[in-house]
Amino acid sequence: MVQSDLFHNLPTSDELPDSDDIPVDNEDQNLIPNVLLFLLKMIWAQRTDWYFGADMGIYHTTGAHPRVPIVPDGFLSLGVERRKGGKSRRSYITWEENGIVPILTLEIVSWSPGGEYDEKLEIYRKLGVLYYVIYNPEFWQRDRHQPFEVYKLIDGDYQLQIGEPFWMPEIGLGIGRFQSVSGGTPQELLCWFDAQGTRYLTPEERAERLAARLRELGEDPDQI
Repeated sequence: MVQSDLFHNLPTSDELPDSDDIPVDNEDQNLIPNVLLFLLKMIWAQRTDWYFGADMGIYHTTGAHPRVPIVPDGFLSLGVERRKGGKSRRSYITWEENGIVPILTLEIVSWSPGGEYDEKLEIYRKLGVLYYVIYNPEFWQRDRHQPFEVYKLIDGDYQLQIGEPFWMPEIGLGIGRFQSVSGGTPQELLCWFDAQGTRYLTPEERAERLAARLRELGEDPDQI
């Protein structure tokens, strides 16, 4: 009864701000989570029980106050509606998601340290996030960490995992880095992998492979 009353008195999604109004420090903080999201839309096209948020507030009851969100660069939740009530979410509010917290959160480290290795790690630990991914391609030496780290919550504490791509059986996906080329410019990104460690291709890569195969067969892909 006490728990029910607590949730009853919590603010709704319409009452909570959907942005912390803090700009991202670099374009990777926008690009990389959205690459992961677009790939999930392809990989899990037939599933409606997942949600991936990018730069979205997560409201929860394990912090200082339920009106203060944590805003990861990206996060994945399973067992929730793809579109809540048929609509887009403004924020992710755990007490409106049957208490389901994200199974994975992603933080991308920028030139201004944001507490990724201590404050945010502790918040996600208390929240119960199973996998916490920290991507730090530029400042890892400054921070005395590795460029890509995956932490798993084991017996209430985060433990650094080994291996890349790192397979996450509870999600059914692996995650790791890959070298992409866009407009002739190479760039490292994060991507999903299958159980065999094979990377899921981007739509652009799939189209390029199909075009190359058609040319091998003597067909002009531009005429199809």
